[in-house]
Amino acid sequence: MTVEIRVPALGESLTTATVARWLKHSGDYVQHDETIVELETDKVSVEVTAPSAGRLEDCVAVGTEVEIGGLLGSVDETAEAPAAAEPTPVPAAPTPEPAVSSARVTPPAPEAPKPVSVAPAAKLSSHEARERRVPMSRLRQTIARNLKAAQNTAAILTTFNEIDMSAAKALRAQYKEEFEKKHDGARLGFMSFFARAVVGALKDYPAINAQIEGDEIVYRDFVNLGIAVGTERGLVVPVLHDADQMSFAELERRIADYGKRARTGGLKLEELSHGTFSITNGGIFGSLLSTPILNTPQSGILGMHAIQERPVVREGQIVIRPMMYVALSYDHRIVDGREAVSFLVRIKQLVEDPRRLLLDL
Repeated sequence: MTVEIRVPALGESLTTATVARWLKHSGDYVQHDETIVELETDKVSVEVTAPSAGRLEDCVAVGTEVEIGGLLGSVDETAEAPAAAEPTPVPAAPTPEPAVSSARVTPPAPEAPKPVSVAPAAKLSSHEARERRVPMSRLRQTIARNLKAAQNTAAILTTFNEIDMSAAKALRAQYKEEFEKKHDGARLGFMSFFARAVVGALKDYPAINAQIEGDEIVYRDFVNLGIAVGTERGLVVPVLHDADQMSFAELERRIADYGKRARTGGLKLEELSHGTFSITNGGIFGSLLSTPILNTPQSGILGMHAIQERPVVREGQIVIRPMMYVALSYDHRIVDGREAVSFLVRIKQLVEDPRRLLLDL
């Protein structure tokens, strides 16, 4: 009996996928529920497993675009599983022949290589020969399309500020070991400070957590916080749904889990949708300053950057402090400059004095 392999449901708003790679090939024997092919959608990769055990047949070519329910191949259940291969015997080592003479023979010295003259034209491998052309992945095409749409649709402006990270660094150094022990290894990083600060600031400036739909503005009393993660396949933004209800420990645990699964392609579709505001941290790559682009249809995105010791003035004295530049890109159609600047100042206040985060001040 032959069992067909069909494209599974892909998730909200997704109707097609591209065959990215086969882990098994036509003629291979596969086990029931063994992963055999990866499909790439606009958002994530989807693994398809064998519906039964048997010989894989009629595999659709890599790069083919397929629809939900479309045929990917089939499994011949009547095929017998291959017999286990017997171990190959190891041959005995050959007996060395006796030496003919103990006299040392010096081989003749090799001749020095003769110089080869190369015509000037031969020294040039054309540019075309040193180019590689590969098709853009579905994910990369979607990223390009969405970023260009953001530029074409939203009136994007960026405002900047800088944050003294001294208090956050001191608090982290003092409690990070105790924090990890109490919360099952969850590490206390700086992202959770900014995540909590964003949640608090969005309560004060709700337009930055809203979005435009037609002629209406949709305001939200919750925060679905996107955390941008760079992967080899492109940028993905997993979403912490209801981040306003999460503790420091839960934020850190979820952020670490999302980062790990984003790089291995293990994110689920629902974990990439319905974000209301995003954070991107170019500082982990060494970026000192940048202008992040909106993750439409969101109206704001916070850019974090590298922490760098710099001279600053405090109470009339020049001191060295760990400083971070931060940037807020926002949609000026819905967010006024006063709101954007005030929002970023609020972030600065909360991170520079983390006690405010705990006391909700």
